[in-house]
Amino acid sequence: MKYDVFIAALVRGANSSSIIYSIVETAKEQGLNPMNYITYLFEQIPNMDLKNNPELLKSLLPWGVLPKKCYLTKKD
Repeated sequence: MKYDVFIAALVRGANSSSIIYSIVETAKEQGLNPMNYITYLFEQIPNMDLKNNPELLKSLLPWGVLPKKCYLTKKD
């Protein structure tokens, strides 16, 4: 039983890691500062009614119009 829980945790962890890695790499490709972008997502998503308005999620995509703080600056 403990082995099954361990394997399940590894799979969930790998899945979570791959999602975060994908978000970070996509942000970098779009000229975003990954840390600022993810912070922005964590600030915005809890305040959105995505259950009733799933189209709101499009406003958070890395190729959309985002606040200036999400973009890389020359010193980054």
